Amino acid sequence: MQAARGTLEPFGDSVTVVHGRFSELGAIAMGNGFSPADMILFDFGLSSTQIDDPGRGFSFRDEGPLDMRMDPTTELTAAKVVNTSDPAELERILRQYGEERWARRIAEFIVARRPLRTTRDLAKAVEAAIPRRAWPRDINVSTRTFQGIRIAVNDELGEIENGLGAALSTLKPGGRMATISFHSLEDRLVKSFFNVESKDCICPPQQPVCTCGHRATLRIITRHPVRPSEKELAANPRARSARLRVAERL
Repeated sequence: MQAARGTLEPFGDSVTVVHGRFSELGAIAMGNGFSPADMILFDFGLSSTQIDDPGRGFSFRDEGPLDMRMDPTTELTAAKVVNTSDPAELERILRQYGEERWARRIAEFIVARRPLRTTRDLAKAVEAAIPRRAWPRDINVSTRTFQGIRIAVNDELGEIENGLGAALSTLKPGGRMATISFHSLEDRLVKSFFNVESKDCICPPQQPVCTCGHRATLRIITRHPVRPSEKELAANPRARSARLRVAERL
């Protein structure tokens, strides 16, 4: 909040800074006089300040507490997830949210090494669980595990899904919704939402007569996600996985 206010201070009264979740977008917009809205931009994922602060516990590169909360006022932490979840639940989190094919083995190693207290404790458990010959070449071996646990701690996919629905209800006709995603799970969720809301019927293809009563509420502007240019990547390498999608309210 304080950082946002400092960055946006030059815009004066034209900016209203509010602490809230994506799922609260509708109420926030209504309460601050921004409904119906002309434009809504979602910037999913972590900020560089969160990643670079060891005290937030998002990075496996630095020693820090197992926190990973985007909102420090919430109760669920990464430490609670890794130290209290049963092996089956840990495996589900790593497989579903981290898309980690070694999820079961990693979960077993985490349970065997409890209690885990720091980010390095978690990273070492992952490194020990995955055979060195199977380590990925393009990303750190702990990336998927940290992603999965972070998503679980913050209910990121649930927040995105609810936020998209709230945005749809908040936009005025002709208003546009833009999303910036940073990994496939986020982008898939947005793509599916846009596809469903751009159709007049969502009945199963084999059904001869429409019974759903669904009507299109969006027009997709970007049929394929917009990726960062080489110039942008040179200025901001962390944008390499960003994908922009845009849709217009009918």
